[in-house]
Amino acid sequence: MTIALRYTVRSDVGLLREGNEDSAYAGPHLLAIADGMGGHAAGEVASAVAIKTLAPLDTAIECDEMLPALGTAIADANSALRQITETDPATEGMGTTLTALLWSGDEVALCHIGDSRAYLLRDGALQQITHDHTLVQSLVDEGRLTPEAAASHPQRSLVMRALQSSIPADPDLAMLKARVGDRFLLCSDGLTDVVSDETLGTTLQQLTDLDAAVEQLIDLAIRSGGPDNITCVLADVIDTDAGQTPSEDIIILGALATDGPDDSEPTRSDNPAARAHQLAQSAQQANGAQRDSGETDSAPDPPSTGTDQAPAGPTAGDEDNREREDDASGVDRRRWPVVTCVLMLLVGVVGVAGYYGWRLAQNQYYVGTADGRVVVFRGLSQAIAGVSLSTVVQRTNIPLSALPSSEVGYIKSTIGPESNLGQAQRIISQFRHDYRCAIVAARITDWVAHRPKPAPPARKRQATAKHGTTTSRRRPTRPTAHAATAHKNTTSHRTAPRTQAPPRVVNPVKYPPEPVMPSYCPAYEGAGG
Repeated sequence: MTIALRYTVRSDVGLLREGNEDSAYAGPHLLAIADGMGGHAAGEVASAVAIKTLAPLDTAIECDEMLPALGTAIADANSALRQITETDPATEGMGTTLTALLWSGDEVALCHIGDSRAYLLRDGALQQITHDHTLVQSLVDEGRLTPEAAASHPQRSLVMRALQSSIPADPDLAMLKARVGDRFLLCSDGLTDVVSDETLGTTLQQLTDLDAAVEQLIDLAIRSGGPDNITCVLADVIDTDAGQTPSEDIIILGALATDGPDDSEPTRSDNPAARAHQLAQSAQQANGAQRDSGETDSAPDPPSTGTDQAPAGPTAGDEDNREREDDASGVDRRRWPVVTCVLMLLVGVVGVAGYYGWRLAQNQYYVGTADGRVVVFRGLSQAIAGVSLSTVVQRTNIPLSALPSSEVGYIKSTIGPESNLGQAQRIISQFRHDYRCAIVAARITDWVAHRPKPAPPARKRQATAKHGTTTSRRRPTRPTAHAATAHKNTTSHRTAPRTQAPPRVVNPVKYPPEPVMPSYCPAYEGAGG
């Protein structure tokens, strides 16, 4: 089995562009497309230089040498663009995208930089085999933008990596394996910006003829508005042993084919949409010519000198003025998109910075006061332009009047910021402990002031006489016989001992126990006495 290519190329200037800044190349071993950037002639130069530098690779190259050869060609194109810019400062900032496939049998070397694309149609499924180097695609890769939103994003054409004169190129290089029946499509963003991948896959699958397929793709882009140059390189992988005939001609289209911006009229599609656009432009030009002729007719005729005069016609000065006016209008047209992109980028940067600043503020907490009580806020304690940047996230029942004056001063000037709510809650817990300790200390003081007086000692009660007086102790004397006899008689007349009255029971006064100071409170000395 011998693998070869059958290919075709089409390029169209589109409906809104004045010139074609795309360049394309198709040969037996090399397929390449470049989309110039920089406006005026600079974009055409950049794309032409890139394709012209790669063209010598359209020959038989060993598989292990294809990627190094592509890398060297990219470096040479980078150097060539730099030399052009040094010679002509007007081309400063020019650049180009580049997507190329280098073939050696069934081995394919892929080189890609920018937002031009390469697709592979295999077994009825279309797959994009390149990765766009754009701002929008980077947002999609980061998960910040959906592919559906990226398709209509206003900055989808903002290229982050390209082949330029000012910086070294950094292309994507990869090796692929081709199979018989594969179909490869290389195209500029003038096609993919207005035609969906689904439509591309359907068209490439339904139209087996290469020329019919590329014509249909360009026609779809024109019908969708054709805002940019449209270039397509389409190739089928075939087996020459099966009797299929490969392509052998070298096809060069776009800026490189004209060998300069003014050598020939750029190619335009011949379809209803393109013809309608051309008719509208022709009508506008005719109206402008009629206005010019009316102004000329109303002007007074110059006085006759009596000599023959040459027929009126444009002079060299008029042509120079017209060229300068065209250049000035072209500069203005190129300047506005740049200014718009810069302004949109600045707005985006400010918006992103504001968003992350707000998110940072929402992750901070501080302790302050509200309605005379301690609360926890989220955000920043400072206001900007009179706008508060904080909200209350937790209220407490801790009044400022119950806290020490030193702590009240700290709270009024806010405590924080803290990196999370837990740290702020720990500060609130400390204040709550202080508040609880102050309450218990006040209760202990009140308990001490109102507790009952203790009862007098028992010995003092027994020492009190029956009539409220005490008798003095006398020295005992020896009783006489008469006294003893009298005492004995007196005792004999007693019939029973005298009984005592039962003691009076006094109910104790009920009084609450002394309040207990929590363990986390400092030692309290006000309960003594």
